[in-house]
Amino acid sequence: MQFRNLIIASSMLAAIAAGGAPVALAADASGVKNRVVIQVSESDPKNWNLALNNARNLQQALGEENVEVEIVVYGPGIGMLKKDSAVAKRISDARDKKVTVVACENTMKGQHLTYDDMLPTVGYVPGGVIEIMQKQQQGWSYIRP
Repeated sequence: MQFRNLIIASSMLAAIAAGGAPVALAADASGVKNRVVIQVSESDPKNWNLALNNARNLQQALGEENVEVEIVVYGPGIGMLKKDSAVAKRISDARDKKVTVVACENTMKGQHLTYDDMLPTVGYVPGGVIEIMQKQQQGWSYIRP
C-alpha cells in the first residue's frame, strides 16, 4: 500500500511539473483522503522552495480539502524554521493553506534552539525520523524533494 501511494504521488508530481492538467483525486472508498509527508533535512533555500512548491502543487491538483500535507523538518533543515529564515514568508503562507510544518525537537536540542527561536506557526514532534516512519506506517505517501 505504501509503495502504491508513493507511485501515485510521484506520478502526480511528475504530471504537475510537466504542466499536465490538474487531476481531481478525492478520498478513496474508505473515506481516507490523500496524505503526504514531505521530508526536509537540508538547509538550502532551493530545496525548501521545492518542498513548498510540491505541497502547493498537490493541493492545487487534488483540491486543498482532498489532501493532507505535513512537512517534517530535522537536521540542517531546521534553520529554515527560525524567525530569520529566508523562506519564513513561504512557510507562513503554506500554514495558511493548511500545510502542517513540524520541527524535530531532537534536532533543536542538538543545535541549542528554543521555541522562541522558531517561527510562531511551527509545530513540534519529538523526533523527525520517528514522525516520518509513523506516518508511513499509517499509509501516508512519502516525498523527499
